[in-house]
Amino acid sequence: MELPEELRYTSEHEWVAVDGSTARVGITDFAQDALGDVVYVDLPDVGSEVAAGDACAEVESTKSVSEIYAPVSGRIAEVNAALGEAPEAVNSEPYGAGWLFTIEMTAPAELDGLLDAEGYRAQTEG
Repeated sequence: MELPEELRYTSEHEWVAVDGSTARVGITDFAQDALGDVVYVDLPDVGSEVAAGDACAEVESTKSVSEIYAPVSGRIAEVNAALGEAPEAVNSEPYGAGWLFTIEMTAPAELDGLLDAEGYRAQTEG
């Protein structure tokens, strides 16, 4: 399982990459593997407000539909529109081209409540 050390993780299997006040969000390698082949992604509307823990997107695979939760509070700044044409990028590049959306954070301190790579690894292997 690929698990970049520089990212933060949620117990619901989202990853967060922070650049200043912006958080880029996707699902982990573990999550995409468990889902199977992703066939559709329903992304939030740009400009919508989200609170940490809110369901704000969905990933549909050949096996199931899974909700994606906002790891931090803020405003949706950007969505990965390319997933409309190529949702399989979530499987092939979960930490790259398969990212889902970015959040302009309103409460960056919420990052402190997320897991580091070691904590996430312990959760998924436990």
